[in-house]
Amino acid sequence: MYQGLKIKAPFFEVGPKAIIYGEDMLKLAKVIDKTAMKYDVDVIVTPQYTDIKLLADNTERILVFAQHMDYLRPGRGLGSVLPEAVKAAGAVGVMLNHAEKPLTLDVIEKTIARADEVGLGTIVCADTVEDVKAIAKMSPNLIVAEPTELIGTGTTSDSNYVLDTIRTVKEINPDIMVLQGAGISNGQDVYNTIKLGAMATGSTSGILKAADPYAMVEEMLYNLRKAWNELHGE
Repeated sequence: MYQGLKIKAPFFEVGPKAIIYGEDMLKLAKVIDKTAMKYDVDVIVTPQYTDIKLLADNTERILVFAQHMDYLRPGRGLGSVLPEAVKAAGAVGVMLNHAEKPLTLDVIEKTIARADEVGLGTIVCADTVEDVKAIAKMSPNLIVAEPTELIGTGTTSDSNYVLDTIRTVKEINPDIMVLQGAGISNGQDVYNTIKLGAMATGSTSGILKAADPYAMVEEMLYNLRKAWNELHGE
């Protein structure tokens, strides 16, 4: 686990995948950045590799993570994503094992080790409770618990899954922070998920498919902060 990652609950994650990039990505990132400061929440944004530096240089509060990287070292490896290059571009972390970029457990472990080595935080996606358990033993900074079949559907994880995955991680390593993803479509989904006891949640489709994506960023982060404050008396 990389000790230099500065992030606290409640936090949020926005993963644009390959949907937006360049100036459109920067415009959204600036809205997220401003809204994150307004509600005092940390937000991870995972842009295209080519936009990492653009976002890192033009935002203040968001945490720019790469969408993926490989565990190779400098040298041969055409077409690979070098950890040192991700760090040099301005990213503070990397997402691993997303449903659209799955990895074996062996590769996940090696890539977490390389991230720790170069000074990058890790947020690792997991599907089942068993996956969560296996990945927690590798000590990433963060785990995204999200059933693959619910991603982008508008259907959120049920309360048993949320509670089971949180408990599983805490029993293994209480320093790992857990984000509950999948199916977050609006502010009410965010509110409900945090009220169940989650430290964080996130959304891609819910924001980018909204009639007004910028307004949806506001709605989601407002409800993130509201639910957290109500639950924790802040």
